[in-house]
Amino acid sequence: MLGRLASVVAKQLLSGQKIICVRTEDITISGGMVRQKAKYHRFLDKRHLTKPSRGPFHFKSPARMLWRTVRGMIPHKTPRGMAALERFKAYEGIPRPHDKTKRLVVPDALRVLRLQHGHKFCKLGDLSREVGWKHQDTIAELEERRKEKAKVYYQQKKKLLQLKAKAAAV
Repeated sequence: MLGRLASVVAKQLLSGQKIICVRTEDITISGGMVRQKAKYHRFLDKRHLTKPSRGPFHFKSPARMLWRTVRGMIPHKTPRGMAALERFKAYEGIPRPHDKTKRLVVPDALRVLRLQHGHKFCKLGDLSREVGWKHQDTIAELEERRKEKAKVYYQQKKKLLQLKAKAAAV
């Protein structure tokens, strides 16, 4: 769930933790796609009256949507808030240096634990595609390749552990 994840991330950032969020396209939002799309289009209508290039800026990628949600929960105009935001990174998919590191899950933000059965929800990636993000297919293809490589790596690791256990037993 987007808001719950963002609040936990914001709290950790303000306490000095460095956080990297991956696979942001799979974050869920409560409420159906039609409702979320209408809300986002109302947000897209908000702009500077005399010179729209001055902002507000409407991000369309899931990583930037999460970043903006987290930014709203941090005093980003103070030095402490600016430093906290510099410690935060968000990515679609899992890019190269982070695919080998251990990942953690925020249990307070899991849909299966927080959203009641039967309630509508949508994914951030699908919402992004609906409002103009063009890279969902590319990210999905890269994720498939990454998962295939991870599966091969895991099979080799399992085989090696079995051999070590067999050698230790002898």
